[in-house]
Amino acid sequence: MDNAKRAQVLTEALPYIQEYAGKIVVVKYGGNAMKNPELKKAVMGDIVLLSMIGVKVVVVHGGGPEISDMLKKTGKQSEFVDGLRVTDDETMDIVQMVLSGKVGKDLVSLVQSIGGKAIGISGVDAGIIEAKILDERLGNVGEITAINTKPVLDLLDLGYIPIISTIAGDKSGNRYNINADTAAAQIAGRLGAESMLAMTDIAGLMEDKDDLSTLIPTVRIEEIPVFIEKGVISGGMIPKVQSCVEAIEHGVKKVFIIDGRVPHSILIELLTDEGLGTMFI
Repeated sequence: MDNAKRAQVLTEALPYIQEYAGKIVVVKYGGNAMKNPELKKAVMGDIVLLSMIGVKVVVVHGGGPEISDMLKKTGKQSEFVDGLRVTDDETMDIVQMVLSGKVGKDLVSLVQSIGGKAIGISGVDAGIIEAKILDERLGNVGEITAINTKPVLDLLDLGYIPIISTIAGDKSGNRYNINADTAAAQIAGRLGAESMLAMTDIAGLMEDKDDLSTLIPTVRIEEIPVFIEKGVISGGMIPKVQSCVEAIEHGVKKVFIIDGRVPHSILIELLTDEGLGTMFI
């Protein structure tokens, strides 16, 4: 890339920087972008850059593969019902240990190694996420009942990137495993986020899942029932899209499903004319 092209790219980014400066952006982080070390570094680099230019970034992360690996090491079999992990008391201990103790702290260390400021917290801390049992069949899987945004806003005001693991609690001291897509949607909504980006292992919503040229760049939420009926949204995409709808219904202006396998997909989506993935409005 020559200098003129570099200057053009930076100039193109300016109106987007102005749009997002001082605003909150929630990144739901998971999928392959979390497993691949180079992609992980690129994602955290994008987040640090956004923070440096005045965007208030909140990261909400999952860690399903890491939890499954640890369960396997301890001789426990992973069991799922309707896409949610059955979480008995022993599994809950492992979920908390992996998400809050390993995955979250690894992300904090990586952010700080590339010049950012981050603090890792869980939904239990300061009652950020309160929950109750979702379904007795699932054990300690929770349904969110309340979100306390003040600790998150306090960290943002101090210039930190909050990195939130999706463990919730209740007033009796019980802990719950929360689906990360659902948690990100509700946190983004309660924070009044300008946008939420859900990183996935697909390019976005496509008319034909095997044909990238059929990518649907923009979807209005009232169109979603039609897409479900046509089979464009099916299987594991249904709960992801439902979380996007939930975020918008809670007040988020724009929600994006983006391909976490593409390096710097966050910057491409937020700071360029082309963007990528699917935007829900």
